[in-house]
Amino acid sequence: MPPINPLFEMNHSIQRKCGVVKLAVMAGAFCLSTVAGRAEERSASVNVMRIPGATNVMKAATGADGTIHVLFDAEDGPQYVRSRDGGATFSAPVAVLDAASRKPGLKFTTSDLAVGPDGRVHVVTTNNAWKLKLPQDEWGFYYSTLAPGAQAFSPMRNLNHKPSEGFSLAAGRGGSVTALFLAGKVFAMDSRDAGRTFTASAEIDASLDPCNCCTTSAAYGPDGRLAIFYREKSNDERDMYVALWDQGGKDKPVRMRVSGTPWKLSGCPMTYYTIQPTSTGYVAAWPTRGQVYFARLDQNGAVVAPGEIKTAGTSGMRTNLLAVSGKDGATLVAWKNDEKLGWQLYDPQGHPQGERGSVSSVGNGAAGAALLDGRFVLFP
Repeated sequence: MPPINPLFEMNHSIQRKCGVVKLAVMAGAFCLSTVAGRAEERSASVNVMRIPGATNVMKAATGADGTIHVLFDAEDGPQYVRSRDGGATFSAPVAVLDAASRKPGLKFTTSDLAVGPDGRVHVVTTNNAWKLKLPQDEWGFYYSTLAPGAQAFSPMRNLNHKPSEGFSLAAGRGGSVTALFLAGKVFAMDSRDAGRTFTASAEIDASLDPCNCCTTSAAYGPDGRLAIFYREKSNDERDMYVALWDQGGKDKPVRMRVSGTPWKLSGCPMTYYTIQPTSTGYVAAWPTRGQVYFARLDQNGAVVAPGEIKTAGTSGMRTNLLAVSGKDGATLVAWKNDEKLGWQLYDPQGHPQGERGSVSSVGNGAAGAALLDGRFVLFP
């Protein structure tokens, strides 16, 4: 199954020139499952697992029941697999795209994955409609969902019908799902019925001034507020911020700076980053000047001691970061560059724990998850 180059944003010619680097930070618990998986490397805390037939694993998430949900990109579009035994076996792949969404030349690629407390899977994809010069209302946010126990995803829906990028999803309690995207500002569409219907798109707050060629990342926190992680561009200061949003209230989102190392840049750095919930707040990872950093945040978005932590990871344009926190407070940070997936485990105090790891990783993707027993799994 040959890999394809995911088109995460609109500046695709720049992407192709500069390459793709992925980075991930894990927080919470992770598990895997499907047709037979193969463990390439094992340690007391981190396992590297290759899923048969999946060379572009893009996203992974662990459900409340310990099931690991995985998306990978294939030539005919995103595919979904799951594992209920910690990655020992995986289910047969299920296509995310329905037949009606398939058009000659139209390519869909994974943008984000979220899993609700009930196990419902939510997926957002992007496509190359811009490249085919299709109408601009087809350059939007495409969403699909897989209900618990269902054998097929719902038909793909274009939620916002407008040129946009930086797509992300968050799923929370009570059927809450939020779809985020960038279109000059940060916009959101909300669902309170597990994705069956969404509100019209609306700008979250005018004070948020996002770096529009980067992305967004979102997570519901332990108190039910939505954390929106994004890069600012005001005065060409490309700092990382989190905005905490009480979607049921009338107050504006509370905005906090997360990154400590400044980055003055007159152009968009076109970077990826991530925020994930923990039992006490969040963990976030991002690149600054080509270096990977991470930090743990309390439930109010404040960076907790020891503050911003510089890792050994390096990044370029379109680098995804992976950061996950296990049940004991340890955090795994992973990054992908030059077809190598690297990682480092950190203890709850932010000190490196064990040796730094590295493994070959063909294609553009990489993902990871935390197991319920506190161990971690990486999919190169």
